[in-house]
Amino acid sequence: MNIRLTTSNKVLMLKTVIHLAALLPLINLYYLAFYDLLGADPVQRVIHFTGIGAFNLLLLTLTVTPLAKRFKQGFLLQVRRLLGLYAFSYAFMHVFNFLAFDLQFAWSLFFNEIVKRPYITFGMIAFVLLATLAITSLNSLRRKMGKSWQKLHNLSYLIIILVAVHFYWSVKSELLSPLFYFLLVGILLSFRYTKIKKLMRSTFNRKTSKI
Repeated sequence: MNIRLTTSNKVLMLKTVIHLAALLPLINLYYLAFYDLLGADPVQRVIHFTGIGAFNLLLLTLTVTPLAKRFKQGFLLQVRRLLGLYAFSYAFMHVFNFLAFDLQFAWSLFFNEIVKRPYITFGMIAFVLLATLAITSLNSLRRKMGKSWQKLHNLSYLIIILVAVHFYWSVKSELLSPLFYFLLVGILLSFRYTKIKKLMRSTFNRKTSKI
């Protein structure tokens, strides 16, 4: 029996998979942490898991458009926002875990860490930019912003680079994983080479015209 799924059904199924794939590991993580089943250093396990989860979700978000174009599956574009919001959710938990469990809500120490440690500085810049994209992903704000919305959301390319640098600098010894992620970032950005080149050129032209 040949059952053909409608576009709306495909989107619904894919969103269901995304919800389960994003939420269940997070629930399991905090379940294990609550019952002290994360090994000798549970705080770092939680911080690392949410951080790398945010990075993976950002990469998946940037993968959607090339896949949709390559395989002519336009419905895939309808899940980009969901992936982006989950990336922000994981990033939020990453920052919260660091602040709550590692620093015990010592706000002065938190801001000192941001200033003194470059990898945390890069990470927080990426988080603030990602939070901006998450807030402006609301349809009402998107309509109000008009063309400037797309310009703002082009910051996702800068965010993914900042996150890659943050991850690389945060690793103390094993560099294979950060380098692999740098490679993935490079591949995904290469699909947007022409677009990024135009963005950089227009930005440069605006700056020179003001001089």
